[in-house]
Amino acid sequence: MAECPWSLPGGRFDRVSAFNDIRDYVAIPRVLSLRLSPDGSRLISTVQSLNPDGKSFGTALWAIPLDGEPYRLTRSAKGEGAAVFTAAGDVLFTSARPDPTVKDSGDEVSSLWLLPRAGGEARQVATRPGGIGAVRTAGDVVVFSADVLDGEESAEEDTRKARKDAGISAVLFEGYPMRFWDHDLGPGRARLFAARLGDDRLEDVRDLTPDAGEALREGAFELTPDGATVITTWRTYLPKGEWRADLVAIDVATGERRVLLTDADHDFGGPLAISPDGARIACSRERHTGLDVSARSELWIADLATGQGRAYAPDLFPDDVAWAPDSSAVYLTADFQGRRPVFRVPLDGEATRLTGDDAAYRELNPSPDGRFVYAVHSAVDLAPAPARIDAVTGEIAALPSPAPRPAVSGTLTEVTATADDGATIRGWLALPEGASAADPAPFLLWIHGGPVASWNDWQWRWQAWIMVQHGYAVLLPDPCLSTGYGQHMIDRGWGDWGPRTQADLDAIVDAVLDRDDIDRERIAAMGGSFGGYMANWLAGHTDRYKAIVTHASLWHLDQFAGTTDLAMYWQREFGEPGSERYQLLSPHHALDKITTPLLVIHGDKDYRVPIGEALRLWWDLRRSEVESKFLYFPDENHWILKPGNSVAWYETVLAFLAHHVLGQEWKRPDSVA
Repeated sequence: MAECPWSLPGGRFDRVSAFNDIRDYVAIPRVLSLRLSPDGSRLISTVQSLNPDGKSFGTALWAIPLDGEPYRLTRSAKGEGAAVFTAAGDVLFTSARPDPTVKDSGDEVSSLWLLPRAGGEARQVATRPGGIGAVRTAGDVVVFSADVLDGEESAEEDTRKARKDAGISAVLFEGYPMRFWDHDLGPGRARLFAARLGDDRLEDVRDLTPDAGEALREGAFELTPDGATVITTWRTYLPKGEWRADLVAIDVATGERRVLLTDADHDFGGPLAISPDGARIACSRERHTGLDVSARSELWIADLATGQGRAYAPDLFPDDVAWAPDSSAVYLTADFQGRRPVFRVPLDGEATRLTGDDAAYRELNPSPDGRFVYAVHSAVDLAPAPARIDAVTGEIAALPSPAPRPAVSGTLTEVTATADDGATIRGWLALPEGASAADPAPFLLWIHGGPVASWNDWQWRWQAWIMVQHGYAVLLPDPCLSTGYGQHMIDRGWGDWGPRTQADLDAIVDAVLDRDDIDRERIAAMGGSFGGYMANWLAGHTDRYKAIVTHASLWHLDQFAGTTDLAMYWQREFGEPGSERYQLLSPHHALDKITTPLLVIHGDKDYRVPIGEALRLWWDLRRSEVESKFLYFPDENHWILKPGNSVAWYETVLAFLAHHVLGQEWKRPDSVA
């Protein structure tokens, strides 16, 4: 059994220095997932950690016995993920590791592997030319997704090789979309396959969706407990680049498909969970937005036989869903007042909050006996780790973790303010140790993305505690459009991004700056994605900040709306190109008002907010002679994911703020020298 060196006294990550040296911070292993075995005796988790080369992250599966210490299950250069238990307690997972039984494995794509419960080496049980994605199993039935080229299945491997040998990367599109977040779509398309667990490999592998086309793009699916039916999202493509997401039921034996849930004005999708008795599906129902129709997502529970269903737990946007073992209720996580609690939602009653702390929960796993719910437990000031929740009392017990929980230095305080329209605006204020009236801390406003989102959890990418460790008081506010405060909070900012959000931010910033332990003069603002949009908006509509950092930001709304990967979504809220809303809300119209120094940050592989936004912003700042810098990542996307680039990101931000907020001499970070 392997030790967890970071959990031992004196281990590397039990010290605050992890937030002082960015290289130590990016080296902290991270719990990504949690699954409970069918007999309720152990959990497995995918853990991400720094690879030996220090230039990339890898993943491995860890076992978490309920009566012992965690130990590592897998080890390979390619990493492992998508782990699920079989009925017998074996573990199925995906990995691009080479098959040692094949002399020439060719291109390394993700294959399906089985790790026996009894011990021993993992063995490959299935592979596809385009790789294998998500996996679900029930009894001896296995259903998995795979990327498939059009044409004869028997020729697919040769077709892929021919494209590669000929140097062809071109994809011919005949519809929308073409990209998603950080990757190009095509030439393959997602399909679902069914198979049976054999002695050595999957047997009787069959294509359940040969006619899927683009219908399974970025979808989710689940398998009924008897292994007879797959419930999956199914995109129906509509005129003018629009689509609708339905739920369909597919018979595993015959491939026969029927529409289960459809609504012209709503999308049905994940999280998906099928009741243990196989009678119902729990999912999210998200309404289609419009100029005057705001975003709304709700828990929807429907009968699998008839499709009849209804909404539950109004005003709770479902994040994760799991059924109680007796199928009488679901456990739901949803943003709520700056937290993400677990709620119990009975079929015959009202939702009640199960967890009462300030934490955020995900990866729900009710125990077979109904006594507990196992989950990943974290908070703004607490790194993720597994925990056990009493299903009756909500009492929380920490479990031994396969990854560390580094101690943070400073304090976390809840703050509120009243906006100009009377709404209550709340947020978290992270204060450095020693901040006082005699030594007030410089202030940093950090605006969340989304915009339909909330600051309520630990952040590996947007880590406030690094800034706190360097002396800043960091405000993490939830202005209009934030989730967890009822539909009214979203309605307040719909179609009014800049002005309404700024008014909310001004109110809570003013309240915090009234504290005597905050320096009213040394203040800065930053944000990414929608937060970057608001950073740009603030730059043109106030001069109160000494410096502004804008990451992956929207600058020219009309340009953005036609180049993002989901143009149809934004057009619903802002209207067709050239409409009045683009004119009112685009930050670029206030270029001539910007006097605050800006640090622009963007990744070239960002498809949600394309690089053109940063390029145009940068040129506009240059030609207007606004003091500014541009931190450019040629190989990163909407997030900055590579360890070295994360170091460069934080060190550059800290250097920029130190110069403009703290008055220090500009020093170019070594990481970008």
